Amino acid sequence: MELLTKGYEQFRSFVDDSLEVYRPEFTRLLWPLFVYSVLRLADDYYDKGAGTFFKQFSSAFSTTHPDDVRALSTVNQPSHVETSPTAQVYLRNKYKVTLTNTAQTLLYQFLEAKEAEGTKKITELLNKHINIVSVDRAQLGNERSLSALLAGGETSDVMPEDEGIPGHNPGSANTDPNAPSTLPKLRLGRLPTDADAMEDIRGELEDEDKRNPPEAGLNSLTEELDRRIKREPIEDAPSRDQVPLPPPLARDVAMEVQKIRELRDRFKIDPRTGGVGPGISVIMYTFHNTHDNITCLDFSGDLLMVAAGTSQHYIRIWSLDGKPLPSHPDFPPADNKPVASRKLIGHFGPIYSVSFVPSTTKPSYSHAPDTRPRTLLSCSEDRTIRLWSLETYAPLVIYKGHNQPVWDVRWSPMGHYFLSCGRDRTARLWSTDSVSSLRLFVGHDGDVEHVAWHPNGAYAFTAGAERSVRAWDVQKGTAVRMFTGHLGNITALECAPNGKVLASADDSGCIFLWDLETGRRIKRMRGHGKGGIWSLAFAMESTVLVSGGADCTVRVWDVEQKGGDATKAVDGAAKDGTVGTGVGAAAGAAGVVGTQKKKKDAGGATPDQISVFPTKQSPVYKVMFTHSNLVLSGSAYLPDRY
Repeated sequence: MELLTKGYEQFRSFVDDSLEVYRPEFTRLLWPLFVYSVLRLADDYYDKGAGTFFKQFSSAFSTTHPDDVRALSTVNQPSHVETSPTAQVYLRNKYKVTLTNTAQTLLYQFLEAKEAEGTKKITELLNKHINIVSVDRAQLGNERSLSALLAGGETSDVMPEDEGIPGHNPGSANTDPNAPSTLPKLRLGRLPTDADAMEDIRGELEDEDKRNPPEAGLNSLTEELDRRIKREPIEDAPSRDQVPLPPPLARDVAMEVQKIRELRDRFKIDPRTGGVGPGISVIMYTFHNTHDNITCLDFSGDLLMVAAGTSQHYIRIWSLDGKPLPSHPDFPPADNKPVASRKLIGHFGPIYSVSFVPSTTKPSYSHAPDTRPRTLLSCSEDRTIRLWSLETYAPLVIYKGHNQPVWDVRWSPMGHYFLSCGRDRTARLWSTDSVSSLRLFVGHDGDVEHVAWHPNGAYAFTAGAERSVRAWDVQKGTAVRMFTGHLGNITALECAPNGKVLASADDSGCIFLWDLETGRRIKRMRGHGKGGIWSLAFAMESTVLVSGGADCTVRVWDVEQKGGDATKAVDGAAKDGTVGTGVGAAAGAAGVVGTQKKKKDAGGATPDQISVFPTKQSPVYKVMFTHSNLVLSGSAYLPDRY
């Protein structure tokens, strides 16, 4: 026990005395060596020694690994090692660390020179539990380039994309360190439109072009349709057999027509023009007098409703324009008076997620069917998922399958299917024509906390408590990608409309962008304070990302700017002077105007942050880009909390 403690102290001194160029690399070894030292002492019946070692060295990791430190604080006997999920995750996998060739040489020279002073134990831990990969510095990319190091751009709290637990090839869902580096081919293109529906869509667009010819400089609607088809080669798209859907209805045709119109007429966004960020407007709906009861929010696709789940076991739906909510004539509101708010009662625990079925604003042609949402999904601590009617405001179906609280639920982009995940370490695929789940996605070592869909509906994404993100083939039920690198708990997931980029965010205030095809991390973006980034949304062009979270801000990010030049602090304010527009929300809510005044960011923002919209003591639960590229945002005013 004394030799292990002495060896770890020796290694810490070696790291502190190292040249600044190599210190960040050596620093990454401190955490896994600490973990495996605690587990070695506990497993060898050094219960007091494990506790003493933990108390002596754990404070260095209380910020970067708070949850794992908390879990290891009670591990000091062999039985604890066997029953601790955290301990087993580390013991079942080798911790992967990438070092440059020179750094690896210096490390081994130090270990050999100090072997008599305790480093022999450190060498044993390295050989047994840590997979050190030696590479040329040029292979590590901009964030770990020599110029970035000398400029102060490299920070020890940023984990490279392929490091950590479990060790694996970047992007690979195969956790065997010796697995081949080849990744399965993904079909990331848009799902082809049903052939019969395409004829109807084109016919409606042609009629609309005749009724309302395009203005000068604008494409006709049929030209816009052809452009979209031409941009998306069929060889990159999944087949409709891979994502089987019911025959399209008139409502589906009308929704596609409206999407084409909004795609053509949208506010075009370029991430930066002449160094100035885009003038994006944010409509902020702020809920007052909620007493910290709101747990989740969602806006309907027709932009007419917002749903809020609460910790008091019910869901509240409001009309965004103040007009009465639609209702079935056989199920009128109390006293037969039109109301702009309805309460959904049925769950027996806090509501953790709500999701409107996909919808659009109604097309302008006279015979267009109603395209508003007819149903809403919710999930709860009571282990159920409920499908609610937005006409009767009563549950239509109760889906049971999870045997623990359900954390998240999300409709597929085309409707019909939906995803759920929960504390039982599984995610599930469901469809509206069955009460049983169709697929079970198993592989995470802890709770599955968030789900998201690929735009073509062929792939699902899950985020686990062990801080990894996995991509799944929906048809086969197999994992096809895995992304690791987050140091905080993952709090939000979203896939870009182009189907090529996945964004994940965590409670340390970082957003990671991942390339789905290569399985590699594109970059890390930082600017939010700690506490959780609770929602992400991409613009239709996939070049701009918006985020909102616990630090009471909405932030706009440049997706295409390359990462790594500096994590140097920059002002959160944009230089274009744009502001968000305030709009009154339901239940006595008042509008909040997003301002661009300068606001110092915790830890400094990366240069790809374009602008910041701070609220007044209102954590942001939801951000959403409309098809026209307008941003909707929902928050709750909590004056007693901040």
